[in-house]
Amino acid sequence: MTHNAPPIALHPGRVTLAELRRIHAGPVQLVLDASARAGLQPSLATVQRIVEEDQVVYGINTGFGKLASTKIAHDRLADLQRNLVLSHSVGTGDPLPDDVVRLILATKAVSLARGHSGVRPELVDALLALANANVLPVIPAKGSVGASGDLAPLAHLACVLIGEGQAKVDGKVVPGAEAMRSIGLQPFVLGPKEGLALLNGTQVSTSLALAGLFGAESVFAAALVAGCLSLEAIKGSVKPFDARIHEARGQAGQIAVAAAVRALLDGSAIDPSHPNCGRVQDPYSIRCVPQVMGACLDNLHHAARVLTIEANAASDNPLVFDNGDVISGGNFHAEPVAFVADIIALAVAEIGAISERRLSLLLDPGLSGLPAFLIRDSGVNSGFMIAQVTAAALAAENQCLANPSSVTSLPTSANQEDHVSMATYGARRLGDMVRNAAVMVGIEAMAAAQGMEFDRSLKSSPLVEEQFAAIRKRVAYLEQDRYLAPDIEAMRAWAQQSTWPAALTQCLPSFA
Repeated sequence: MTHNAPPIALHPGRVTLAELRRIHAGPVQLVLDASARAGLQPSLATVQRIVEEDQVVYGINTGFGKLASTKIAHDRLADLQRNLVLSHSVGTGDPLPDDVVRLILATKAVSLARGHSGVRPELVDALLALANANVLPVIPAKGSVGASGDLAPLAHLACVLIGEGQAKVDGKVVPGAEAMRSIGLQPFVLGPKEGLALLNGTQVSTSLALAGLFGAESVFAAALVAGCLSLEAIKGSVKPFDARIHEARGQAGQIAVAAAVRALLDGSAIDPSHPNCGRVQDPYSIRCVPQVMGACLDNLHHAARVLTIEANAASDNPLVFDNGDVISGGNFHAEPVAFVADIIALAVAEIGAISERRLSLLLDPGLSGLPAFLIRDSGVNSGFMIAQVTAAALAAENQCLANPSSVTSLPTSANQEDHVSMATYGARRLGDMVRNAAVMVGIEAMAAAQGMEFDRSLKSSPLVEEQFAAIRKRVAYLEQDRYLAPDIEAMRAWAQQSTWPAALTQCLPSFA
């Protein structure tokens, strides 16, 4: 596989959000920082010493979960680790997307390379080799409660390393042993603790949440563009975006969004054309963009901080320390991820909700001053009437999906694991929510471009005109009713792109 971009050097504990975004965006080459390899040796030596001295230590020579008090004989330790992986491979549902699996491979390698897991460096190398060859384990999406790590999905990853399960090689699903041969490796016989280290951890929920964050950022940028197009279409007021208003409140996200909108509209000839029109009280969906979208931005920044920490975390159990201590704890509990997945969900729901309200505004001639449903010959033509119904349906769906998952808990493992995070579902649902929001924002942008077409005597700002032209390359002006589903899909793709003006992306965490 050819990669033009330089490889990403992974520094466990210091992998950046921008690097994680690159891994998510497409196949890349990953290399482990040389100092990290040396850091794997002390914990590995500790595990080997425990086995040689026949000490009884959880996760190394005992059963797991409720069976932690069962000691396992030395000659059965390899069976213990292999059986652990096989017995936990109970996932169901569609496979996780390739971009998420790349993140899982990378973050699992980073977690193990923190040096607290007691595994061989070769295991980390194999994870990176799979990622570098774009040989991706087939990981069913459902089956984790986000507590003792993402056990089932990570077991499906680990299966490939032991020559079981399935992986995609050049887009084709093959057995795990064949996938390992394709990267020049023999299946592993797992050593003490290695199976447990692979299965414990929050890498699946964290990767899903990161994918949700990156998607939310793109839709956030698209929504600000769509909002500016809508403002220009209705000849709305820019006074509510005056910096002084937002400085007086002091909310950082609000200040940043108002600045981004001013930058997008800088140089517009439309606003100066109606200085005395009296439009000082536009509906909230226009006037309160900084307040609503700014609150969303603040939440995305908080989520980005937590997820960057978690992507670098040692989150398996037990953990091995330099003085030889092996300590059982609960770093595999994904509550931090669960909370921020819910926070991202709230932001995505609101990005879509306020966009749908602007779309409704555009279609109402009493509020917009534009032709009803944005079509000249209405009655015979319905224009954007039913496109708004689609947006409303998706807004309602996202409102339901935004209900928090982190407050849901069902005990497992005979009540040993009596409180769980549900982070994996909470993060997984973000993919659907982002796509829904992208459709809503895309329809708004398409409708706003239509609204601007009714008076092209004056041009908007260079940045807004650039986006107007980009929309027109995807969808034509609606002269009369036509089959709109392809246009909506084209605009959904527009809203999910990752190329936006710097005026927008400079305030977003993973673009910074």
